[in-house]
Amino acid sequence: MTLKNRISLLVSLLFTILFGLASTVIFVLYSNFRKEEFRERLEIKALSNIKLLVDVKEVDEQLLKMIDQNSINKLYDEKTLVFDSHFKLIYSSIDDAKINWSVEDLKYLKKHKTFFKQQGDYEVYGVFYGTKDKDFYALISATDDYGKRKLLFLRYTLVVSYIFFTCLCWVLTSFMVRKAMNPLGLFHQKIKNINENNLDTRIESKSNKDEIDLIANEFNFMMDRIEVSYQRQKEFTAHASHELRTPLSRITAQIENTIADSTTSLKGKNFLTAILSDVNHLTELISSLLILSKIDTNKNNEDNEIHRMDEILFSAIENLKKSFPDFVILFEIEESENLDTALEIKGNKNLLEIAVINVLKNACVYSDNQQALVKISAPEDHLIISILNTGKTLSESEQKNLFEPFMRGENSKGTSGFGLGLRIVNRILKLHKSHITYTTPEDNVNLFQLFFH
Repeated sequence: MTLKNRISLLVSLLFTILFGLASTVIFVLYSNFRKEEFRERLEIKALSNIKLLVDVKEVDEQLLKMIDQNSINKLYDEKTLVFDSHFKLIYSSIDDAKINWSVEDLKYLKKHKTFFKQQGDYEVYGVFYGTKDKDFYALISATDDYGKRKLLFLRYTLVVSYIFFTCLCWVLTSFMVRKAMNPLGLFHQKIKNINENNLDTRIESKSNKDEIDLIANEFNFMMDRIEVSYQRQKEFTAHASHELRTPLSRITAQIENTIADSTTSLKGKNFLTAILSDVNHLTELISSLLILSKIDTNKNNEDNEIHRMDEILFSAIENLKKSFPDFVILFEIEESENLDTALEIKGNKNLLEIAVINVLKNACVYSDNQQALVKISAPEDHLIISILNTGKTLSESEQKNLFEPFMRGENSKGTSGFGLGLRIVNRILKLHKSHITYTTPEDNVNLFQLFFH
């Protein structure tokens, strides 16, 4: 789960809990308020009946029943019972509702003055009324149908409000969190695209100096230090490689002259030949490092003239055969209407030729017959140069690191090299907004494809 979703979920969950607690408190408080209000109505009704019956001489039982029946304050399913001091029933309303009572209830009422109990859907309230001469007890039963309907409506309202506002909170929270974290998304995108070719990438920070801006500033400061360190490393590699070429050239010339000297013994010539091979390997390594340095210094692709890739390819094949006359390069061109346009590539001619030479050399060296097949095609206005050879293929783990520096597979045993050739090819193609891939379409078949856009 992403950070945005986690924050949205936590905020929504917190709101849900708080709103749920608030709704519960409101419901409980209103429920208690309804009960207290209804009890007060029952008490008023009970006391009024007793007073009418006891204090008003003109009111008898029948008249009180008529008053009860026609009262505007009549409760739903109301039943009233009035008892004298001897717990004798002296009045009963005409309603059909029944009140379950006992003498113990009246004794309790005499002691505590009020009485309340629940009988199913009915609420029974008792009240004590004392005069100078006698004591009276009243029990009144009714159901608060109107109050319960309001309570039920409140419950439905709170439930619907709970669901609605929870969904609304999730939507609004997701929107606000996504908006607030957009800078982090841009931050992540820029970081993801950073490599050795664009260490000058920096994160823009606003003036409000919030936590994201502080992180951006620290990141920019870190990138400044990394870029300086990497630049120093590149400069050292370039300078060291350049400085080493001259003494290596002199050493190579001296060794070759010594080998050609007739006075040198056969044993000495064999020894010097072995040394010369190591010196040549070292010279090749230094040349590769200088090429990588040249790619880094030309990362803006300053030489952006238009060149035809078929001409570069033919030139690379000729140069490769000068050094490796045993290599056989077969050539095929897939004709299409847009081929001439696709062959025109903007970039550095020398670097492109180096890339083609390296991939051709790699194909021939690691083939089982020092032979490679080159195919040119242009589907959908894109130029594809395919190089195929037969021989041992690379494993999946080797393929993952194929274009990393100093990577050599199991099929490199018995061959010279440092594992920088394909690394150089990959860097050059990236410089030209292109890329290279490696696949094994068949058993013992290696396929390199150069894609130019």
